[in-house]
Amino acid sequence: MTQATNSKAEYIDILQKKTFSEFFAGIGLMRLGLEKEGWTVAYANDIAADKFEMYSDNFPNAKTHFSLGDIHQLNVEDVPTVTLATASFPCNDLSLAGMRRGLAGKESSAYWGFVRVLDEMGERRPPIVLLENVAGFLTSHEGRDFQSALLALNRLGYAVDPMIIDAARFLPQSRVRMFVVGSLQNGKGMWSIKETPSFYESDVRPRPLADFIFNHPEIVWNIRELPSLPSKSPVLSDILEDLPDTSPFWWNESRRNYLINQMSEKHATQLKKMIAGNKWSFGTVFRRVRNGRSMAELRNDSIAGCLRTPRGGSARQILIQAGGGQVKVRLLTPRECSRLMGADDFVIKRDLNKALFGFGDAVCVPVVAWIARHYLNPLTEEMLIHVPSPPVHAVQGM
Repeated sequence: MTQATNSKAEYIDILQKKTFSEFFAGIGLMRLGLEKEGWTVAYANDIAADKFEMYSDNFPNAKTHFSLGDIHQLNVEDVPTVTLATASFPCNDLSLAGMRRGLAGKESSAYWGFVRVLDEMGERRPPIVLLENVAGFLTSHEGRDFQSALLALNRLGYAVDPMIIDAARFLPQSRVRMFVVGSLQNGKGMWSIKETPSFYESDVRPRPLADFIFNHPEIVWNIRELPSLPSKSPVLSDILEDLPDTSPFWWNESRRNYLINQMSEKHATQLKKMIAGNKWSFGTVFRRVRNGRSMAELRNDSIAGCLRTPRGGSARQILIQAGGGQVKVRLLTPRECSRLMGADDFVIKRDLNKALFGFGDAVCVPVVAWIARHYLNPLTEEMLIHVPSPPVHAVQGM
């Protein structure tokens, strides 16, 4: 069935206000990115008390709009009417680390809690939604999870548009993420499937995603053209803190040598070249288990690896500084992690583990700001021009 939503004047007011509800808010980096482009937070929700502490440290008004708790237990009446709802739902079960359990997994099934909220909002449903997750979302269960997630939005009246963006286009961190924009279209998509998958390829839609779009005509798509992503970004050395040699962050000789001895011949050779250089160069290291052994893998292309939550020792990213016959080793600092996420001035009051967990499980601020500037803001303006009278959308139960 369909149901009329707010009056045309009310709908226009909702679009003009550019307010948003931030689900799976974490420490609030989605908020930071949207605020840079004129959006205003009206509501936030997350289940993690530690992240709420960091959110509150940086946003003193947190208690006025932050609901701490399980999304499955939220009372929809407490969720305000907004222009946009964002959902950076847990990625654990969509990644290799989570054994690819998919949207049926304990963590990533929280997505269905978000769908429930949208469904029960009925005529107050936001005109726009924005999903964020790992790129593995596309291939989880051979694409069936992605398909079911998008069809769920379709059933609520949203036409969908996916993008894959690497934060390395904005920051010295390799962090590839899937974003999906859904916009209420009165049950109709604005595009029909074109003849070749290459038609959909672009800077933000690589071939595997273009193929998925082409091969799923049952999904209601609303593909928009977007500008190219930035071609240059800062390098790793630009975001590093200048720590004195006496800083407790630096590892002692024994711990340093143990790490180096965990390197394969290939990575050890790379490190030797760095040490032989006549000036400092920088690289990052993750420990990974290879053939039953813990190995130290070096990256020295001026880009950090993807920040992760420090659930285990292998998830901690290690900095190597080498040159002039010397080599120094330490973990990245919380401030360096904040800079790698584009949250340079984020207030950090919590201990190392909490800070690393908060930033490792967040979104990159300039990526969100780019999406807001080039996608959400123009989309909102277009929706204001083409407001139906009255707008309608599906309110089928899931």
